Amino acid sequence: MADPWAGAKAAAARHAVATRVRKGLRLALGTGSTAAFAVRAIAEAFPGEPFDCVSSSFATEELARSLGLPVRDLRADDRFDLMLDGADEVSPALDLTKGGGGALFREKFLARLSRETVILVDPSKLVRALGERSPIPVELVPFARPVLVQELRGLGYEVRLRLNPGGQPFRTDNGNELLDLVPARPLADPKATDLALRALPGVVETGLFPGLASRVVIGQNDGRVEERLPPSKART
Repeated sequence: MADPWAGAKAAAARHAVATRVRKGLRLALGTGSTAAFAVRAIAEAFPGEPFDCVSSSFATEELARSLGLPVRDLRADDRFDLMLDGADEVSPALDLTKGGGGALFREKFLARLSRETVILVDPSKLVRALGERSPIPVELVPFARPVLVQELRGLGYEVRLRLNPGGQPFRTDNGNELLDLVPARPLADPKATDLALRALPGVVETGLFPGLASRVVIGQNDGRVEERLPPSKART
C-alpha cells in the first residue's frame, strides 16, 4: 500500500539535508520510513562522500551501505554533530513518541550523543499531547514480561505485546521485546512518565523522548516545509 505521506516525508528529508548536512560531519542515522528518506537524500546530495556514520538499526545500516554511505560500529568516545530521525508523535513542546520501527533504545542513545537532533515528520505526526494517537513503546527484558505486564496494567495502561509478521514476539536489534502502551489519557508530563516507566525493573528504555529534539522539520506533500524550534529556543 502506497504511503499517503511519502511526498511530505521526502520534502522534510531533502530540506533537512540541504540546510543541516555538510561535508565532514559525524552523523547518527535514525530508523523508520522517514529516516530512510533522509538516508537517501544524503546519498543523493553527497555522492561518494565519506561521512562518519553510525546507525540506530541493522535496517538503516543495510540501506545506507547499499547507497554507498559508510556505517561503522559505535566507539567509546563517540559524539555526533547531527542526528536525523523521524517520530511517531510530536507535541507542541517538541517532545516525541518514537519506536514504531522498534529501534527506540539505540535512537535515544544516539540522540543523547548528538549535538543536534533534527526530527523529520509529516503533518499527521503533530499532536496536542503524547499518547493521543500512538502507543508508547517500552523495550523490556523478555524474562520480566509477565510481571511488567501486570504492573503496567495496574498503572492504568492498556498493554499490547508487539508481534512480528509471523505472530511471534517482535525482537529488537538488542534481542529484547516491546510492549506498546496505550495510556488512559494523553500524557500531561512526558518527562515524569518516562522516568516512572524506566524505573520499573526489567524496562530497558521507553519511546518517550522529552527534550531531545533540537528542531522539527514538517514536510507537506506539495513540497512545502516548516521548521519548529523548542519553545525555549524560539523565544531567544
